[in-house]
Amino acid sequence: MNKTYIVDSTYEGIRIDKWIRNNIANIPQSLIEKNLRIGKIKLNKKKIKSSTKLNFKDKIYTYGLRLNFNEINEKKKFNPSLDVIKENESLIIDNNENFIVVNKESGISVQGGTKSKKNLIDIFSKSSIFEGTKPYSVHRLDKDTSGVFLIAKNRQTAKLFTSLFRLRKIYKTYLAICYGELDKKEGIFNHDLIRHEGKKKIIEKSKTLFNVIDKNSNCTLLKMNPITGRKHQLRKQLSIIGHPIYGDDKYVFDKKYKTKNKKLMLHSYSIKFMIDKRKYTYKASVPDYFKKLIKSKRLKFSN
Repeated sequence: MNKTYIVDSTYEGIRIDKWIRNNIANIPQSLIEKNLRIGKIKLNKKKIKSSTKLNFKDKIYTYGLRLNFNEINEKKKFNPSLDVIKENESLIIDNNENFIVVNKESGISVQGGTKSKKNLIDIFSKSSIFEGTKPYSVHRLDKDTSGVFLIAKNRQTAKLFTSLFRLRKIYKTYLAICYGELDKKEGIFNHDLIRHEGKKKIIEKSKTLFNVIDKNSNCTLLKMNPITGRKHQLRKQLSIIGHPIYGDDKYVFDKKYKTKNKKLMLHSYSIKFMIDKRKYTYKASVPDYFKKLIKSKRLKFSN
């Protein structure tokens, strides 16, 4: 069966392969490449590559897609209970006519995927806060990362936020507790980060400003301001310099850093931006488990 999709503003500037995974199914990269190559998926009725970036109101056409559902998991929406909706509504820091700001809990995804069905977008789509509209995701925050997160209420605001992020006009501050004592009190992390798309190896430049809040011989509490926005950027950079984040099993390569701590000690602490000459600043309080580790490690921090 042939289908036509219209790209909404939340996916402007996003690669088509990511759009496919989020809107059709979590298809392996090789299968995406094949369907694009043989013309089963086209953009504005033209053949394109998986790296092609989308524009608002682009049209994506699929022609008799036959997917091997033994290999993939079709994207299905999470159906939240009333308690789950209320629980997440209680985490809202600000609610205005154009967007909400949430102090996201660790362990919940922003959007649904194959490994995690429970997600903020599906939850808030059932909330009375979004009655007559729908929630638009405008940036990323890892499932295990807690903290401040923006959700737009309309396409115009979503498009504006997407542009501000792309132009690096939104400033985010993260807090992290990492293993070991960092030598410098402040500086810049500059790294070439590697990721893979199928068999293709991609190298991306990454840049983060950092300031040490407190440290001892066992660990360091630091503040980080990412300049670029690579996937898992902060986690990868700290691992590269030999100071992985507490609770990060994915980027810990030395057994001595393995811990019983189940929470990732990475928190999106604040976000700042300007719209129509008005400044917006939001802070998300640090989770109790984060405070507990700070105290147990004898670190100093005033929230």
